[in-house]
Amino acid sequence: MKPFYVTTPIYYVNDRPHIGHAYSTVAVDVFARHARLRGRPTRFLTGLDEHGLKIERRATEVGMSTQAFVDSMVPPFRDAWVDLGCAHDDFIRTTEPRHKAGARALWERLVASGDVYLGDYEDWYCVGCEAFKTEKDLLPGNICPDHKKPVERIKEQSFFFRLSRYTEPLLAYYEAHPEFVQPAGRFNEVKAFVGEGLRDLSISRTSFSWGIPVPGHEQHVMYVWLDALANYLSALGGPSEPGVAPLYDQFWAGDAERVHVVGKDILRFHAIFWPAFLMSAALPLPSRIEAHGWLTVNGEKMSKGLGNFLPPRPLVDAFGADVLRYYLMREIGFGQDGDFSHANLVARYNGELANGLGNLLNRIVASLVRTQFDAKVPPCGPLLDLDTALVAVAERVARDVSAHLAAGAPHRALDAVFELVAAANRYVDQTAPWALAKQGDTARLGTVCYVVLECLRWLSVLLAAFMPTKCAELRAQIGLPPLAPEVGVDHWPSRFGELAPGLATSVGSPLFPRIDKDREAAIRAELGLASDAPAADAKKPAAKKPDGKKPADPTPAADASATPAPAASGGDGLISIDDLVKVKLRLATVLSAERVPKSDKLLKLSVDAGDGSPRQILAGIGLHYAPEALVGRQLVVVANLPPRKMMGLESNGMVLAASDDAGLSVLFVDKSITPGATVK
Repeated sequence: MKPFYVTTPIYYVNDRPHIGHAYSTVAVDVFARHARLRGRPTRFLTGLDEHGLKIERRATEVGMSTQAFVDSMVPPFRDAWVDLGCAHDDFIRTTEPRHKAGARALWERLVASGDVYLGDYEDWYCVGCEAFKTEKDLLPGNICPDHKKPVERIKEQSFFFRLSRYTEPLLAYYEAHPEFVQPAGRFNEVKAFVGEGLRDLSISRTSFSWGIPVPGHEQHVMYVWLDALANYLSALGGPSEPGVAPLYDQFWAGDAERVHVVGKDILRFHAIFWPAFLMSAALPLPSRIEAHGWLTVNGEKMSKGLGNFLPPRPLVDAFGADVLRYYLMREIGFGQDGDFSHANLVARYNGELANGLGNLLNRIVASLVRTQFDAKVPPCGPLLDLDTALVAVAERVARDVSAHLAAGAPHRALDAVFELVAAANRYVDQTAPWALAKQGDTARLGTVCYVVLECLRWLSVLLAAFMPTKCAELRAQIGLPPLAPEVGVDHWPSRFGELAPGLATSVGSPLFPRIDKDREAAIRAELGLASDAPAADAKKPAAKKPDGKKPADPTPAADASATPAPAASGGDGLISIDDLVKVKLRLATVLSAERVPKSDKLLKLSVDAGDGSPRQILAGIGLHYAPEALVGRQLVVVANLPPRKMMGLESNGMVLAASDDAGLSVLFVDKSITPGATVK
């Protein structure tokens, strides 16, 4: 099996870890756990970036030596990943001797290639970014667009890397490797930037000393990004000659899949500088770079002034590590910007984990298997159509979950998982096992219970990368030991019916006890959050901006294309059949979907509704669905609404959806139907 090497960014130690750091690290842990379950040799690296002018200045601000300051920042990061159940194989610091040796070895390779020369450099420098900026990169007044602070003019002697040589080689590589950067929109930005032409890059500094000295020129320290990027090699003992560093040979120099997970703000360093350095050094490039978006908190940008830099530990204490991991991967389309909302976390917990997965387990193990089969897995009899239909869903979902995780789309993997959870709960409703118990039909009841228990076994594997502790608890309740990944052994479910009859189940504590209003209020108080606003406040007119205009995105949560409901035809609220037939409901296939700029809620859909040509519909479902998750799916639309303009775009229809405290769900169909078919 092909080795799998996956890395987080190494986190800058100018401040303590927050929920944005947690998002990256949990995602990488999920990818690594999935690879281990498939039996692949796996290496998961995280660590800290401890050099640079910003660190030197920060240490001075707090009255510590620079080394003492960076040492003090290590425990908070190490502890955070333990709290979140992240099972990394290595934790590297750029102040370690092994990293300094690796970074210097990479420098010497760049020199040997003829791509390093000495010159003088003068330009604008952002200390926050640890990067030089051209004037076209800056806001008026020479302000960094990311940090909103003035940049500094720096002139000094510097070594340069001939980045300009790599404009065409990089573009050729991008063309040959269309999956190199994900998502595709970010890749397009990278290609456009490189296509404008690259200029040579300053890769050393002499105006401060907190860094790795340049070999043979100790008055220079390496540019912090060249230093930092080298960690992906130095953590493996490279770059080195074959046979010197076994980890490097296995996970970088060999045929390993090499994946970097980074935030979108550092994508250029990873997708342009890093590949160019590796090309110059004649070393393999990463297989793929996954760039995720930024997180806001309860709708607001994270800011020290607002006090919403969320550390992970209080959230783990309040909800548990597995629930927090699940929410981070479920709520936000990987690659997109997203919002961390405490209210949405509770809603997803209650709706999907408590009412969905937890209820499925309780209905069978704590009730029927315990009372009807002496708490043992019953034998499975002949399968009927309802049974085989659920088995088919499980088999398809298992394939989809693994494919989505291998492609770096954990949110889509969880979409698929909960198709199986929903299908299994529907199956329980359709087969009515309590009625079978009353009728004394033990054979059929045993088959129904067995099929659900087998679905739970599959779910315990499909969700293990996301919620390892909860899945171990689930497995204990159905009589199975925890999963024990082993190289060369594929644990992924593929054959239905491997759960052994007669296995002793065990009724434990509810896997996901519901969070009621009192508990939610207590959690909010523990976290120092304000109480939810009264419901009446939601009906107040939208506040005006200082220019007197309404906010740009006043769309409702369910569907932005909805028009006001007509008055009922009678005082009792009932309508006639004539009123009903006026509404044309059609089946539509989503051909494409994308976000509407400047709107978190609106998605622009192109759908085939049987009109002969695609129609455009705007739907306010962007907080609940990633655009790419909708393409190819069939949904129900109101086809005879008049066109409506929103955000400068025209919408020709309305997508139907339902919502409750657990969130919003679009009305999809469960089998393929001809687009344009009438919904009755």
